[in-house]
Amino acid sequence: MNIISTEKAPGAIGPYSQGYTVGGLVFTSGQIPVDPATGAVAEGIAAQADQSCRNVGAILEAAGVGFDKVVKTTCFLADIADFAAFNEVYARYFTSKPARSCVAVKDLPKGVLCEIEAIAEV
Repeated sequence: MNIISTEKAPGAIGPYSQGYTVGGLVFTSGQIPVDPATGAVAEGIAAQADQSCRNVGAILEAAGVGFDKVVKTTCFLADIADFAAFNEVYARYFTSKPARSCVAVKDLPKGVLCEIEAIAEV
């Protein structure tokens, strides 16, 4: 079991790791749309979905894999009305179409609009 850590994705805002590799799999923590360089959060679902995807990608890269190795994602939306706009951005990154759950939740950390976590093959 190995902890994944990279400065190319936001640091954990709680008592958890950015990700782990274990048993031939990579597990990322949920990635909210925080720019790791500035700490800023962009406005709007499209920009936030893009940043969340880039943050997931940075953790995958730190583990030595890419989006093509993702087998499952879980996506959280603050508003299910953003589903279509979120999917437009998500589809550009997760081109292998991994299994996915996408749910609307009451609130997300820092008041963001989306969060994405992933499981990938090493």
